[in-house]
Amino acid sequence: MLERLPEFLANHPFLTGALIAVIGMILFTEFRRLTRKYRTLSPAEAVRVINQDDTLVLDVREDSEVASGRIAGAKHIPLGSLPKRMGDIEKHKDTPVVVYCRSGNRSAVAASQLTAAGFQDVVNLQGGVQAWQTAGMPLKKK
Repeated sequence: MLERLPEFLANHPFLTGALIAVIGMILFTEFRRLTRKYRTLSPAEAVRVINQDDTLVLDVREDSEVASGRIAGAKHIPLGSLPKRMGDIEKHKDTPVVVYCRSGNRSAVAASQLTAAGFQDVVNLQGGVQAWQTAGMPLKKK
């Protein structure tokens, strides 16, 4: 069967291209995961970090999203404003920083920006505030 693989690949260039693209995306994603400089933790694991002294909890959601509630004690800096406002959180470069958004995607971008700016212990809340609520953790309403 493997002897017919080259013939199949030659006769189906679209499928071959799609296969190469998928393999490339998987390799890229795994490389990024293995080389990132921040940790990704579940809500239960993040609580242990949050309960440490001097931990900064950073909410990178938009203003309209924060109105629905936030993790108690969280500092709100929307992702788009983070590069300009790094000075606001500069004193936390050597302390744990837990970053979250709605689902964990924007906070992953923020975590990368923070580690690039020299923050040493950055944690991305896996699943964001949605996973936090699903785990039964409380949100503080304004």
